[in-house]
Amino acid sequence: MPIGLVALALGGFGIGLTEFLIAGLLPQVAAGFSVSEATAGWLISGYALSVAVGAIALTAATARLPRKHVLAGLMALFVVGNLLSAIAPAYCVLLLGRIIAALCHGSFFGIGSLVARGLVAPERKSRAVAVMFAGLTLANVLGVPFGALVGERWGWRAAFWAVTAIGVLALAGIIALVPGRAGAAAGDGASTGLRDQFRALGSWQVWLTLTATALGYGGMFGAFSYIAYTFTEVSGFSAAAVPWLLMLYGAGLVVGNLIGGRAADRDRDRALVLALLGLTFTLAVFGLLAGSAVASVMLVFLMGVAGFAAVPGMITRVTDAAHGAALAASANVSASNVGNALGAWLGGLAITAGLGYRAPLYTGTALTLTSVIVMLVAARRAT
Repeated sequence: MPIGLVALALGGFGIGLTEFLIAGLLPQVAAGFSVSEATAGWLISGYALSVAVGAIALTAATARLPRKHVLAGLMALFVVGNLLSAIAPAYCVLLLGRIIAALCHGSFFGIGSLVARGLVAPERKSRAVAVMFAGLTLANVLGVPFGALVGERWGWRAAFWAVTAIGVLALAGIIALVPGRAGAAAGDGASTGLRDQFRALGSWQVWLTLTATALGYGGMFGAFSYIAYTFTEVSGFSAAAVPWLLMLYGAGLVVGNLIGGRAADRDRDRALVLALLGLTFTLAVFGLLAGSAVASVMLVFLMGVAGFAAVPGMITRVTDAAHGAALAASANVSASNVGNALGAWLGGLAITAGLGYRAPLYTGTALTLTSVIVMLVAARRAT
C-alpha cells in the first residue's frame, strides 16, 4: 500500500480521537467550567450534528478544488478547532472548537476515501479505503481510555493538545506524502462542478446504498448506544468492566474493517450482504444470550467485526454509483450519522416502553434486517 495512505490513516486516527475521547473527559470539563453533565453532553451531540452538516456543506463548497489541497485545508481546520478547545477560556469557546473540528470530519473521510482509492489499482480500492479507516477504528479502541488517562494525569486540556499535535503531523504527512493528483483520475468526478455532483446523486443505486448504510449503522449503533446498560443490568458485569468490554468491541471494528476491505475487492455486493446478515444474526443472538457474561464477551467482539465489515465496500459502492462524485462519499458519512441517531432513538423508545435493556439489540436486529433487504434489492438492480 502507498505511504500516502499512512498520512490519511493518521488524519483519520486524530479525527476519531477527537470524536471519542470527550466521553472520558466530560466529568472534568463539567467541573472545570461549572456546568451540568447534561450541558457538557452538548460537546458530544453538537459534534455529531456538525459532522452531518459539514459533510455535505464543505464537500459541495470545495467541489472544484484539487482534492489534496482540500484534505490539507480540512486537516488545518481540524487543528484550529482542537487548538481552540485546548485553550478555551469558557465552555462556549470549547463548544465552538468542537463544532469547528467536527465540520471537517465527514468531508475528510468522504474525500479522503476517493484519494485513497486513487492511490492503488482498481482491484485494491476497497482495501485502500479500509487502510484509511483503520485510523478511525483504532481511535474507537483507544479514544475513551486515552481521554480518561491523559485527563486524569495532566488535565483535560492536555488531551486536546495531544490531538492538535497529531493533526499537525497528519497535515504535514498529507502535504509531503499524498501525490498532487491522487484521486483525480479521469472520470472519477474530481473536477466535476457542483451541479454535476448533485446530478450524480440522482442514481437509484446511490440512494439504495445510502439507505442500506443508514439502516446498517442504525442497527449497530442503536444497540451500541445502550450496551453499557445491557452489560451491567442484564449480563451482570460491574461498571468498572464496561470500558474494557468497549475496547473489545473496538478491536472487533478494526478486524471487521480489514476483513471487509479485502472481501469487497473480491465480490463487493456479496460481501456487503454477508456482512449485514452477519450483523443481523449477531444482534439477534446477543439479545437472546445477553444474560450470559461469556456469550456477551464473544458477541460484542463479533458485533464490531460484522458491523464495520460493510464500511469499505459501502463507500466504494456509493462512489462508483455516483461516478466518483465526492459529494456521494460525504453523503455516505452523513447517512451513517442519520442512522446512528435513528438507531439510538428507537432503542431509547423501546427501553422507555418497558421492554428492558435487551430491547435495543432487537430494534437493531430489525434495522439491520431491513438493510439486508435493501442491499439485496440494490444488488439485483445492478445486475
